[in-house]
Amino acid sequence: MRQAGRSLPEYRAIRGSGSILEVIADPKLSAEITLQPVRRYGVDAAILYSDIVVPAHAVGFGVDVKPGIGPFVESPFERAADLQRLRPLEPDIDTPYVLETVRRVVEEADVPVIGFAGAPFTVASYLIEGAPSRTYGRTKALMLGDTGLWHDLMDRLADMAISSLCSQIAAGASAVQLFDSWAGTLSPPTYEKYVLPHSRRVFESLAETRVPRIHFGVGTSEILGLMTAAGADVIGIDWRIPLDEARRRLGPETVLQGNLDPAICLGPADQIEAVVAAEVADVLARNDGHPGHVFNLGHGVLPEIDPVVLERVVEQVHAHPLDS
Repeated sequence: MRQAGRSLPEYRAIRGSGSILEVIADPKLSAEITLQPVRRYGVDAAILYSDIVVPAHAVGFGVDVKPGIGPFVESPFERAADLQRLRPLEPDIDTPYVLETVRRVVEEADVPVIGFAGAPFTVASYLIEGAPSRTYGRTKALMLGDTGLWHDLMDRLADMAISSLCSQIAAGASAVQLFDSWAGTLSPPTYEKYVLPHSRRVFESLAETRVPRIHFGVGTSEILGLMTAAGADVIGIDWRIPLDEARRRLGPETVLQGNLDPAICLGPADQIEAVVAAEVADVLARNDGHPGHVFNLGHGVLPEIDPVVLERVVEQVHAHPLDS
């Protein structure tokens, strides 16, 4: 779930202090960072080292990722003229470094590679707000105040996500994930009207690739059914809803990804392993032997987490009987 390597000392040793976009543009370095957690933890897949704003950055919209802040836009999206700053993404020309990273990891790793992109709503929120937001006030104001422009923007961003994901699949990615990290800020009716059609189009455009498609957001307990309607094969859930409750809401055949609270992996050294082990056991127990479960955190790895704690998590999950 997101880049597991960012808590690793070997990651910090080669990451440097500049923008993550500079590192992503170096396929050799990005591939090495992608592979670090695979070597350290023995996890079952490699998560591409990239960022959801890479396509918007690559077409020249003017977005950067500032350390300690996140995505930052000097001139946020405000009016119809700003659509011209979002020309169609041409992955072979605009993001060849991402494709080269995927190819390098596929060649070197003995596990599948998972690519990803930002969902239209979440990317739109960064472009409109200009930086991470707590209220998403400007985003919602545009959405409700200029519906036509909103859907034009979402169409552009959906096209960008489709192009990016298809190119990653063509380069060798075995599965892809659409991150709609901030969709949980919306009410179900708002999500259904202003977001769902665009996310659905992304997933429908990937159907012919026949690769597993994952859909994830934070704080999405009340819109999980609508997110499922977008057409993904796997629904990622955060820690706010128990795994068994999510499956009860979505149906017994639903494949779920999640959902250990990352913050649980922090704590006093003399207690943390026992606490984490109990929480991991609880997630596994709630899955109750269902074959459709990808064990994961309920959001990204926190940089402060001791890598040894995550090593124990992986060991515990791998030791868990598949039919229990």
